[in-house]
Amino acid sequence: MLGEKKSRKEDKTCSIRSLEKVRVALYGEEMVEKTVKPSGNSGRVYLPMDWVGCRVKIVRLGRAINK
Repeated sequence: MLGEKKSRKEDKTCSIRSLEKVRVALYGEEMVEKTVKPSGNSGRVYLPMDWVGCRVKIVRLGRAINK
């Protein structure tokens, strides 16, 4: 019905645009690849201590494959 709020579960669906692959070119000094771990109501990635205070950019590569 009109005016009804969506539940959080319904809001988590991906839009068609977010499912498309994009090419991203980045220049930087170092790179690490990690899997985001759950942390309360969000996710968390731990980075090296010497990265504290540095600018970083996060790019979602895709879903993790659980074996």
